[in-house]
Amino acid sequence: MAATLEQKSSFAIPKLAQDLIAGTIGGWAQVVVGHPFDTLKVRLQTQPSPPIYKNAMDCFNQLVKSEGPKGLYRGVVSPLAGIGLCNAVVFMANGEFRRIIQKGEDRELSLGEIAIAGAFAGSVMSFFNCPIELLKVKLQTQDPKGVIGKNGALEPAYKGVLDCGIRTVRAHGFQGIYRGIGITLLRDFPSYGFYFCGLAGFGAWIPAYPQDVIKSRMQNDPTIKSSMVALRTLLREAGPKSLLNGVGPTMARSFPANAVTFFAYEMAMDAMGKL
Repeated sequence: MAATLEQKSSFAIPKLAQDLIAGTIGGWAQVVVGHPFDTLKVRLQTQPSPPIYKNAMDCFNQLVKSEGPKGLYRGVVSPLAGIGLCNAVVFMANGEFRRIIQKGEDRELSLGEIAIAGAFAGSVMSFFNCPIELLKVKLQTQDPKGVIGKNGALEPAYKGVLDCGIRTVRAHGFQGIYRGIGITLLRDFPSYGFYFCGLAGFGAWIPAYPQDVIKSRMQNDPTIKSSMVALRTLLREAGPKSLLNGVGPTMARSFPANAVTFFAYEMAMDAMGKL
């Protein structure tokens, strides 16, 4: 009997691997449920002035009418491929920063210390997340007739995430896939501080949403030179309210996407715990 138990325990999945696997599965569930909302959000964030869409529902109707339901899943490959890595990085970094703050002491962290660890973990993840979101935004917003190139000329539409990545690097160099990294850091630092304090969903977006609008506009338009130029452009076109473009789909997405994420994560952890 003891030998049987010992043999069974030898097949136990290491805790770090369990977190990675469950985080990836939870991330996939989040992308599948949340990506249509994200597509509407990004399109509303990046639309020109005067606006193409009256509101989120008009955006949904126009997109489905022109491209069918598959249009809602434009650019989904990039987050599906990268969500596992991003989840692994942010949770491992959060654990490491918490240990640094504890300084070897076995004690509970204060809410402020948890926020600091989470904020720095989000900053680390930004360097992995920025290229993923850049490709996603480009594919979500591209016109099937073509995309605006580096010099403002119309170029053929991207065939997929790989083609988008290769052409971006060819046109702008390796730094091209890190376009918007500064504003991504300014978004993820406060956002993940709130997230790890327990404010998941839209609560974590509150201090970071304007930065997300600026990031999307900058990543979508190669003629915008910096995040400050993107901010001035948004304010000139539609005033301060432009910094909340797409907030409706983001609020609508927050509950189902986060609920399915935690459900899938817990189910995966439970299944692995029974192995």
